[in-house]
Amino acid sequence: MNAPPATTAGRTARSAVSNRALITVSIMLATVMQALDTTIANVALPHIQGSMSATQDQISWVLTSYIVAAAIATPLTGFMAARFGRKRIFAVAVAGFVLSSMLCGAATSLEQIIAFRMLQGVFGAGLVPLSQSVLLDTYPKEKHGQAMALWGIGVMVGPILGPTLGGYLTADFSWRWVFYINLPFGLLALLGILSFVRETPIESARKFDVFGFTLLAIAIGALQFMLDRGQSQDWFNSREIVIECVLFLLGLYMFLVHITTSRTPFIEPALFMDRNFSLGLVMIFVVGIILLATLALLPPFLEGLSGFPVLLTGYVLAPRGIGTMVAMFIVGRLIGRVDARFLIILGLILIAGSLLQMTRFTSQVPVSLIVQTGIVQGLGLGFVFVPLSTIAFSTLAPRFRTEGASMYSLMRNIGSSIGISIVVTLLARNTQINHAALAEAAHPFNLGLQWLGSGAAWNLSTTTGLVTLNSAITAQAETNAYLDDFMLMAVITAATIPLVLFFRPLARTSGTTAPVVHLD
Repeated sequence: MNAPPATTAGRTARSAVSNRALITVSIMLATVMQALDTTIANVALPHIQGSMSATQDQISWVLTSYIVAAAIATPLTGFMAARFGRKRIFAVAVAGFVLSSMLCGAATSLEQIIAFRMLQGVFGAGLVPLSQSVLLDTYPKEKHGQAMALWGIGVMVGPILGPTLGGYLTADFSWRWVFYINLPFGLLALLGILSFVRETPIESARKFDVFGFTLLAIAIGALQFMLDRGQSQDWFNSREIVIECVLFLLGLYMFLVHITTSRTPFIEPALFMDRNFSLGLVMIFVVGIILLATLALLPPFLEGLSGFPVLLTGYVLAPRGIGTMVAMFIVGRLIGRVDARFLIILGLILIAGSLLQMTRFTSQVPVSLIVQTGIVQGLGLGFVFVPLSTIAFSTLAPRFRTEGASMYSLMRNIGSSIGISIVVTLLARNTQINHAALAEAAHPFNLGLQWLGSGAAWNLSTTTGLVTLNSAITAQAETNAYLDDFMLMAVITAATIPLVLFFRPLARTSGTTAPVVHLD
């Protein structure tokens, strides 16, 4: 006897809900695994350097190789998913990322770890855009805010918690566990993807635009090398940096000309005709600057100037991730009822406000202020990231989702690279400028120094006094340089707010259908 239609429909609905939950968990594991690796290895670099007997310039290639390989491979994701099937490419990417992580952990020489990090970057490049596109297709449109909230937790919290987890693993175990930790995440993610994610139609007739990809790869690779090595090579005083800049500009120009004139371009220009998506690329670029540039500045500030141990630095940065998670759960409940543009503006205001608070830091900054600014900034990032991801893809044709997610991820990563490069360069130059300005007051006729007396630590008539005074001036100059960077990021964040008004608003849902952050 056949089951009643209502019962059959109910079973189908429950099965879909169950699969959706399992797909979400699998996708989240892959997302967290990749997101953690953007920052988790930074803390372990000094230990890797000692183990490999490498110089400071050599060990930087452990980070550079991963960043450059991931940046070049990211735009490939859309074509590979269309040509061979998204599920198949996703599974290969996860398996390859886990295998290359194991090889990084087992590396016995600098050359090996650089090569395996490059391989890790190639496989890891597609994990974030593929996870985003899978979730958008798994959830109905009215629950895209919920899907982006869950996805955003992995993308945003991973880099924030990376230094904390990396510091713990390195201090209590070995730097190799920074890479081995990917094994359980990866195996569970791979099992879930193979079991529950559905394959997409394969476009067997789609041709690979070798020339277009080569031009884009040259442009992205040259840009990443220029940004990563610019400060150490004294920027445009170096022939290497000049060559990389020329290659970037020439490659980008030729690529733009190519995609607008070719019949089968590597990236379809129609992708950028969507106003919400194009504005979303600009906004996520700024989010990339704020997210990782802040994380690049705070550890050396706290450890170098405030004397924080590595583990304490990781602990005081962790509340930033907690703030992000809380904001994403809140946004998941609001995004169907409240204008997404308002949520983005609120988030940008919170980020700018926290950065302004950070301009009050001193070398004796209290832990409470670090935690407070971290939570506020984390809340702001959460309020920006989820509605921004939702509104950016709200009007984009489904056929562009994987390719669009690749470009979205690429712009966030480029923003991070440019942001880190800018703040590190300005930090070095402003430290010199501030030192020169402060040193002008260090002369025998300064009444303040005279008042201290000949027995003071800053006695200008002794070598010890001069060295001590110079150390104090250097510390203050460096502190001021950090504060200048925080102010610059606050200004950039505030200047982005008017762009939000140009987004087309999302259609609102009723109170009974508003997306709620849970796994069904």
